[in-house]
Amino acid sequence: MNYETTVFTDACTGDTCTCIHHPSGLEIRVMEQPEFSTAHAQFGTKYGSINVRFRKAADKDFTEVPAGIAHFLEHKLFENEDCDTFALFNKIGANANAYTSFDRTVYLFSCSENFDKGLEILLDFVQKPYFTEQTVQKEQGIIGQEIKMYLDDANDRLFYQLLRGLYHNHPVTIDVAGSVESIAQITPELLYACYHTFYNLHNMVLCCTGNITVEQVLKTADKLLIPVEDQGLESAFLPEPETVVTPYASAKMAVGKTMFMIGFKSHPEKGEEELKAALISMLTFSAIAGPASPLYQKLIAEELINDTFTTDYFSGDGFFCLLAGGESDNPQAVEDALLAEIERAKTEGIDETLFETLKRAAYGEAVTANYSPEGAVSTLVDSFMTDRISPFARGEVLAKLTIADAQECLRERFRSDRVCLSVIEPETAEA
Repeated sequence: MNYETTVFTDACTGDTCTCIHHPSGLEIRVMEQPEFSTAHAQFGTKYGSINVRFRKAADKDFTEVPAGIAHFLEHKLFENEDCDTFALFNKIGANANAYTSFDRTVYLFSCSENFDKGLEILLDFVQKPYFTEQTVQKEQGIIGQEIKMYLDDANDRLFYQLLRGLYHNHPVTIDVAGSVESIAQITPELLYACYHTFYNLHNMVLCCTGNITVEQVLKTADKLLIPVEDQGLESAFLPEPETVVTPYASAKMAVGKTMFMIGFKSHPEKGEEELKAALISMLTFSAIAGPASPLYQKLIAEELINDTFTTDYFSGDGFFCLLAGGESDNPQAVEDALLAEIERAKTEGIDETLFETLKRAAYGEAVTANYSPEGAVSTLVDSFMTDRISPFARGEVLAKLTIADAQECLRERFRSDRVCLSVIEPETAEA
């Protein structure tokens, strides 16, 4: 069988990743690591909680489905008509799992032996959906309890409260699991419709790393993959204003100390531009408010923050924001100090020495991320989900970033008129 193949090479380490465009429509990414005793595989689809409005090329109108259906579908796929998939993996000594996030669903396993058998199980069960009224009703009860449990999770509440403060229309504000009301609308027919739309092999990827070979993976893929036509799938989102919904959102919960999260809403990107925006934003935020920054040390000294304070980015299809948060008795004072430091740095400039130090550290992390099969397989999946870029793009992009890029990022993405402060305060006992 002839395969269309691309080989990506890390210019720094010489590591390679073979990318095969399989005749079935599936993209397969393999990183051979014979020095390890374990192997990892992940079979994923570009289908997450935000994909609630979509159409295929043959459709005139968009289809809208209940929130939480991608997560629901992930749970149900592990149930076959005649067996339990986890039991099959356990029988061969493999560890299996799955997860659904905002933009993807991924099924995975790892093992130290019987990789071929494990890959057969993985490819087989993900391609064989089985839903009935009875099993769907049972799962509605199980996931309903899971949703209620997360309502009591302060970190979860804090994060979604922030997203609802930032975004007017984008479905990123909806819990990945949906709501009790939305999952009650799910039927076997809806599950099959979403499955056949998003679990099309042209929308999916298989990533394998560790003590395996390309030939070994392809032998199993050729045996089990069922070719399909590309449907021209399109997900759509309602127009999203640049403004935030509210600059402040709060709630009270049973927490020991006030928790907060600050979010800067910014314009989204795609492909390698999304990766570049994410990396320069991460470095810029670390230079402004990370542990090595003067601001961080000042806030620690004034006891406005503690060691739970972190900075991060959050990006995906149609959304991009910068995040900072932790615990504080005065979150508003933290936000005020952060905004003041951002304005100072816009005028006086970011500390270039600190920026270069942070950049070198990030580059080292990017290079070493692929040193284990577990880290490498996640890198392969992430790169595919980011518009199928090179799995080594992170290091390549980091190497080219400059202090000028950081200053531009500061001006464009850290705007005081596009910020929201989300707070969870301790409940107080009534007298």
